[in-house]
Amino acid sequence: MQQPEHKLVSFPGTKTPPARRPRDARIDAFRGLALIMIFIDHVPGNPYEYLTIRNFTHSDAAEAFFIMSGLAAALAYSGRLTPEARAEHGLMNGVLPVWKRSWTLYLAHIFMTIWAIAIFSAGAGIYNLPELLETINLRQVFANPEESLFGIAALTHQLGYVNILPAYSVLLFFAPAMLLLGLWKPKALLWTALAIWMAAGLWRLNLPNFPNPGGWFFNPISWELLFAIGMLTGLAMRRGERFVPVSRPLFWASLGFCGLVVAWKFIPEFGAVINHQMARLYQAGIPFHLTTHDKTFVALPRLLNILALAYVLSCLPAVTRFCASKAAAPLRLLGQQGLLVFCTGTIVALAFQVIMAGNPLSAWMGWGLPPLGVVIMLVIAWMAQSRKPVRREIQSPGGLVAKPDQRRVS
Repeated sequence: MQQPEHKLVSFPGTKTPPARRPRDARIDAFRGLALIMIFIDHVPGNPYEYLTIRNFTHSDAAEAFFIMSGLAAALAYSGRLTPEARAEHGLMNGVLPVWKRSWTLYLAHIFMTIWAIAIFSAGAGIYNLPELLETINLRQVFANPEESLFGIAALTHQLGYVNILPAYSVLLFFAPAMLLLGLWKPKALLWTALAIWMAAGLWRLNLPNFPNPGGWFFNPISWELLFAIGMLTGLAMRRGERFVPVSRPLFWASLGFCGLVVAWKFIPEFGAVINHQMARLYQAGIPFHLTTHDKTFVALPRLLNILALAYVLSCLPAVTRFCASKAAAPLRLLGQQGLLVFCTGTIVALAFQVIMAGNPLSAWMGWGLPPLGVVIMLVIAWMAQSRKPVRREIQSPGGLVAKPDQRRVS
C-alpha cells in the first residue's frame, strides 16, 4: 500500500505554506488533442486525417507536442533548480529526476520499436505480404540485423511512426542545463536556442542515422527551438506571467498569418505564387530552412505557423473556458497520461496499418478503426488515472495542506 507523503504542517504563528498552483487545463486538453491527431495521422488512408492540423497549417501535431513538452518540463522540474532549491538540496536533486524521465522515454521507445517489428513481421506472415518487411524503415532490420539492432539500441536506426520519442529523450537529457539558463537569463536561453536552430539549418547539423545514410527525421538540434520556447513559456507561467504578453497588434498579425497559410494551402494559384517566390529566394542564396517546408530542420514557415497558432489560441478566453469544461474532460484525461497514451496509440496505429494493408475492406475499416483506437486510448488513460492516489485537502491549524489519500482504486 502506498504510504502518505510526509509534509510539514503549519501551526499558528508560522508561515503558511504556499498555495498549490492550479493545473492549467489548456496544457492537458491540447496535449490530448495533439495525441489524437498524431494517432489519426499514423493510420494512413482513413478519412479523419483530412481533419487534422497538418491539412490547415504548415505544421502538424508534432510541433505542438514539442512546445507543450517543453512547457510541461519547465512546470514539472524548474522548481528543483531554482537558486534556493539548489542551495538547500543540491544541484543533482533537480537534475536526476529529469534524467530519469529521459531514460523512461528511451525505454518506451525501445518497447514500441520491438512491438513495431513484431506487428509488421506477423502481418507479413498472416497476410502473405512480404512487402510489409520493407516498410517503415524495416528493411535494414532483416537485411542487416547486426548493424541495425545496434542502431536501434543507440537510437540511430529509427522506424517510421516510432521516431518522435528519441528526440524528446535527448532534449530532456539537456533540459537541466536549459532550465538553469532559462531561470538565470530567459533571453539568453531564447537566443541560444535560435542560434543552434540557425546553425543546424545552415550546416545541416544532425545526429547520425546508422546504418542508413542521413540523419534523424526529428532532428533534436533543430527541434530544440520549439522545446525551448515551450520551456520559456512554462517558466513564465510559474512566475504568474506570460512569456509573450497579450498584444492586440500581435494577435491580429498572428491570426492574419494563420489565414494566409490557409489560403496558401487551399488556393492553388495563390500557393503557387508564394512557392515560386520562396524558390527564387533559395536560388538567390537564402538558406533552405528559411525558404522550404522541411520538417527535419523545422523550416521557418512551419515554425512561424505553429507559434502564430499557439499565440492566437492562448489569447482567447473562450479557449480557456472550453479546455476547463466538461466537454473537454476526455482530452484532459488523455493529456494527463501523455506517455502511456502515446505508446498505446502508436502500437494500435501500427496494428491498424497492417490490418488495413491485408484486408480488402480497408476502405470501410478506415471509418471504423480510428474511432475504435481513440476509445482504446481513453480506456487506457482512465485505467491509469483511476490507479492514482486521490489528493485530498487536510485542514491544519495554519491552513490547508494537501496530502495524498491512502486509499487506492483497485
